[in-house]
Amino acid sequence: MSEAQTSGVLPAISATRLICDYPIGNISIADHHASLLGGAAQAHPDAWLDAEEITAFLASNSAELVDENGIGLAWKPSDGGEQMAFRSFVIQHPWDLIRANEGYVAALKENKIEGDIHPAAVIEGVIHLGEGSRILPGVYIEGNVVIARDCKIGPNCYLRGNTSIGDHCHIGQSVEIKNSLILSKSNVGHLSYVGDSVIGANANLGAGTITSNLRHDGKNHRSAVNGILVDTGRRKFGAIVGDGVHTGINTTIYPGRKLCEDVSTRPGEIVQKDIHR
Repeated sequence: MSEAQTSGVLPAISATRLICDYPIGNISIADHHASLLGGAAQAHPDAWLDAEEITAFLASNSAELVDENGIGLAWKPSDGGEQMAFRSFVIQHPWDLIRANEGYVAALKENKIEGDIHPAAVIEGVIHLGEGSRILPGVYIEGNVVIARDCKIGPNCYLRGNTSIGDHCHIGQSVEIKNSLILSKSNVGHLSYVGDSVIGANANLGAGTITSNLRHDGKNHRSAVNGILVDTGRRKFGAIVGDGVHTGINTTIYPGRKLCEDVSTRPGEIVQKDIHR
């Protein structure tokens, strides 16, 4: 039987935040574990656990839920054997957060609205809107979206595709956000596109910042890990933008590139390679 391990970090975003502390749908991975397992089982601290898969595992006689590589994702006292996971997995790379977030947000069934939505906004999908957050005129939301507390959304922006936005964020004029995870206190102020990306906390994207997310040949994106190109498994993959990053106006970011925490770009810069501190 597996034993709990120490949670790792995703240094492209933050070298100090543990993986288990990352918010998926604005709930930390550790809190997702507590809610799903309720003390009935233990989990790998870096695992993303699919709710339906965990429900079936807890109801089974299996002792351990494992991934395709035999890594234990969750385990409980039992004389049974292993159960294979198909939707639960260990988060090893920053783009794994996108996979976890899109699955969780897509599964939401009911609205939870604690903030204010202007009558001139259009909502087509399930929305979770935190206290103190405002959706301004001209905002169009398509698909499921989670927005935390004290955010300002709009005017005239487009959110779609299982997007999650943290506390104290501003998504502004003529911005499009698609299938992305944006952490707290970050701003995408105006005239920008963020698709299939992770934006860290306290980041500021200058006007006209564009993340490209599709290769011309349609193949999966690869991203450098310790100098080796790794297949991300994603046909659409934008950027990994670390905590505290500031982009200059009209920055263009090639698909699959990583901007490590606290770096900056100049106005008009084209990011063709990962930017490290």
